[in-house]
Amino acid sequence: MFGLGLVGTALILGAVLVMAGVKVVREYERAVVLRLGRLVDARGPGLIYIVPGIEQMYKLDLRTITLEIPSQDVITRDNVSVKVSAVLYFRVIDPSRAVVEVQNYLYATSQLAQTTLRSVCGQAQLDELLAERERLNENLQETIDTSTEPWGIKVMMVEIKHIDLPTDLQRAMARQAEAERIRRAKVISAEGEFQAAARLGEAARVMEKEPVAMTLRTLQTLAQVGTEKNHTIIIPLPIDLLRSLTGDGTTRG
Repeated sequence: MFGLGLVGTALILGAVLVMAGVKVVREYERAVVLRLGRLVDARGPGLIYIVPGIEQMYKLDLRTITLEIPSQDVITRDNVSVKVSAVLYFRVIDPSRAVVEVQNYLYATSQLAQTTLRSVCGQAQLDELLAERERLNENLQETIDTSTEPWGIKVMMVEIKHIDLPTDLQRAMARQAEAERIRRAKVISAEGEFQAAARLGEAARVMEKEPVAMTLRTLQTLAQVGTEKNHTIIIPLPIDLLRSLTGDGTTRG
C-alpha cells in the first residue's frame, strides 16, 4: 500500500509538471525559449511545451506598437528654442534578438527615439521644421531604424506630432503673416488698377476714332443717371453742338 501511494503521488506530481509546462501562444505572439540560460528558438503560435525548471520563456508581441515620444526641448540651427513631440510606429521582426541583444527593447527604443528627435530637429532651421515635416519624418525613421535593426526592431513610421513655439515668436510670426497678406492685397489692387487703366486707354482710343461711340456712351450715362433719385442733372454737351444752338456758327459763316 505504501508503494502504491508513492507511485500515485509521483504520477500526480508528473501530471502537474506536464500541465505546468503547457503554454498557449497567440497568433500575434512568439515565445523565445532559453534552456539553462542558452537561447533555443522562438516558438509559436499555438500550443507549446516548456520544460519546468529547465527552460524559460519570454513572450513577445509582434503587432505594430504605437509609442508616443514626449515633448523634447530642441534648439534649432538658427538658435530658436522650441518643444517638439512625435509618434513612433514599430514592430518586433526578430523575437530572439529582441530578447538577447537588448535588455528592454521598449525602453531602449523610446530613449533612442527621444535623443534622435532632438538631434535631427536641432540640425534644421525653424522654417524647415515648420514647412518640411515630411522630409524630417523620413530622416527620423531612417535614423532610428538603422539603430534598432540589431535589436530585431523595425521602425515603420515616425510622425512629428506637435511643435510648440514661444509666445513672443508666435506673435512675431502672426505680424509677419499679416504684413504678407497686406502686401499681397496691395499688389492685387495695383494690378487691377493697371489693367483698368489699360482698358480705359483702349476705350478712349476707340472713341476718339468713332465720334458716334462717344455719343452712345453719353446717352448710356444719361440713362443710368435717370434711374437714380437725383434732383440736379449735369449733362455734358460738345462745344460744336452748343455753337449750333446759339447760332454762332451761322453768323460767322
